[in-house]
Amino acid sequence: MRFPFFWRKQFPAALVPLFFLLTFSADPVLAHHPFGMGDSSGLSAWQALLSGVGHPLLGPDHLLFLLGIALVGIKKAKQWVFPLLAVGLAGSALVQLQPLPDVLASWAEALVSLSLAIEGLIVLNLLSSKWLLPMFALHGYLLGSTIIGAEPTSLIGYFVGLLLAQGSLLLLVTATSQKVINKFNINSRNLLAGIWIGIGLAFSWVALVP
Repeated sequence: MRFPFFWRKQFPAALVPLFFLLTFSADPVLAHHPFGMGDSSGLSAWQALLSGVGHPLLGPDHLLFLLGIALVGIKKAKQWVFPLLAVGLAGSALVQLQPLPDVLASWAEALVSLSLAIEGLIVLNLLSSKWLLPMFALHGYLLGSTIIGAEPTSLIGYFVGLLLAQGSLLLLVTATSQKVINKFNINSRNLLAGIWIGIGLAFSWVALVP
């Protein structure tokens, strides 16, 4: 059986996000520190740094959100990187002052996952790209919740790790955004946007339904 040309051409691009969906659908948001580090109270400065680097990269919803920015079509990369990092770190700092009640934790995770669907709508030009800012702040808020109660040294190390990991990825995806847009035609972008929306809705469902 031969697939139509459109599907043969787009199929490889669709495999990556689908891999994330199938692999991580049971645990879309990592609520613990990577590499078996335990809770935040026992982290050294070095472990906190590694945890800060690892969290954005190992959390599939956050990683896909970062990668999806390349599909948005950022024209002035330098004007986006600092604001996104700033609101993300502000969200991580805010949760230290105002922790999220346990009863709302699942809803927060669902909203973070739903940001993938919102990003898909941005790619489809149904929402403004300015929606990336509050969504990034929300991601930062949840990422910061894993370090609540840590000593100042660990907290600083974790924040530096977040800055390094997210800053590097943001520089990459914003700098290559126009190249990505030029590589994928409108049908390709619409397909990937639809996949992003589907993954976001699936992750949100997993977060809310036991």
